Amino acid sequence: MNPSIEGQNQSAKIKALHLMAVEMVVRLNVILKSARIYARNNLLFQNQVALFFDLIQTGLAEAGEASFTMRAGTLFFNNIRLKYGFANYHFFKFVLEEFRKKQLGGLRFDKKTKEGDLQSLMILLARGDQEAVQPFEALAAEAEKLGLAHIGLEKMPPSDLAPKPEKNSARIFFLGITHLEEAFAGKSGDEKFRLGTTRRLMQSVFNSISDNESFVQGLTNIKNFHEYTLNHSMNVCILSIALGRRLGLDRNELVNLGISAFFHDFGKLDTPKEILEKPSKLDELEREIIEKHPFQGAGKLIQFIDLKKLPLQAIHVAMEHHVKEDFTGYPRYFRRQSINLFSKIVKIADFFDAVTTKRVYRTSHFTRDEALTLMLAQGEKEFHPLLLREFVKMMGVYPVGSLVALNTGELGVVVEVNPETAFLLKPRVKLITDAAGNKRDGETVDLSAVDLATQTHSRTIVKVLDPSKYEINIADYFLCRAV
Repeated sequence: MNPSIEGQNQSAKIKALHLMAVEMVVRLNVILKSARIYARNNLLFQNQVALFFDLIQTGLAEAGEASFTMRAGTLFFNNIRLKYGFANYHFFKFVLEEFRKKQLGGLRFDKKTKEGDLQSLMILLARGDQEAVQPFEALAAEAEKLGLAHIGLEKMPPSDLAPKPEKNSARIFFLGITHLEEAFAGKSGDEKFRLGTTRRLMQSVFNSISDNESFVQGLTNIKNFHEYTLNHSMNVCILSIALGRRLGLDRNELVNLGISAFFHDFGKLDTPKEILEKPSKLDELEREIIEKHPFQGAGKLIQFIDLKKLPLQAIHVAMEHHVKEDFTGYPRYFRRQSINLFSKIVKIADFFDAVTTKRVYRTSHFTRDEALTLMLAQGEKEFHPLLLREFVKMMGVYPVGSLVALNTGELGVVVEVNPETAFLLKPRVKLITDAAGNKRDGETVDLSAVDLATQTHSRTIVKVLDPSKYEINIADYFLCRAV
């Protein structure tokens, strides 16, 4: 056979196996979730297992093996690295988390595996001992009791049992603030500040969001850590990249978007601190001074020594992030013209982070869900309607970082939005008080989970609370996960 034709056939075979394996991950996600809700004789559960079993048989027939392995947070099927897009990101994330909880590094199915064996395994994976000190050993012991001899279980290697990715994400967050401080401290055209470092930082932010979007969004609850403009710029950068990712921008575009958001307030370097932090309303002259920062920011960016590495959109964003969708706002344009897409994205992230941050000149600030309601009320005069709709969808009914009261009397912090439409009101929540209101380091619960005995949801959200009224610092709960 012609080597080139043989190579094409092999490539097509690998592509087909990859597509099949991705479908298996989606099925596995559905099976594990349904196994927590329904009994073994439930038709939905049985049908999904049957479909998964058929895919295993196809894999065995075509490749002689059918195995999933997890290495360094990546899932492989028959040694083929599985890639995921935004549409199936949550399926992969759920499966990887389930593997990690059980310290499960691999699953191998041989040709003698029966459908009944698969049903038993899925129930075991979904409902196994959640509090086991050695989760893999407990899982393997139960599998042996059930006689699952034709399904091989492999323990996760020690390197993958090491610290969680949250620690690295938090480190990148604070490195970003430090890096921006260096830019603010430098002079125009300073040889010491290089945009190559900024670009690498944005790639790291993108990787962190891809690995654990909910946690990185949670870090944006950190407010006024060092100086408002620095902290705010990092938050806007994260939210902008997350939104751009939802919109389907490619990796290079997202890095450029991140750089643009990172420097969107660069012009405030020349705005006097007494104006930026004035505890009362600005007078007309002070307002004129602060409204110059878009021009000043664009001017400063042009003077960077690494100008070739600066995306052109960054200058647009510096100039346009206070221009409204109806072309009002500032700087005041003399004629109508288009607004850059990156500017529209950054404007949304900028507004959201600003109104959810307590400032000396503002008597109150909005909770995260109140901010979304406000933004929707502002409508298409302020924001691009389609971008705003996608941002609201991304943040969820109860955004990550919301303090919520539950029907049980407990208080909790939302740590992950449920991506499934049917469970928009059922996020994952970290419990921080008991029913009597006593603070505690509680477990993280999935509000979409159903009590098997009563077939009802054990906990539901009653209302959203303002953390400041309860002397609760939401950021602490995300930082604790990183330590």
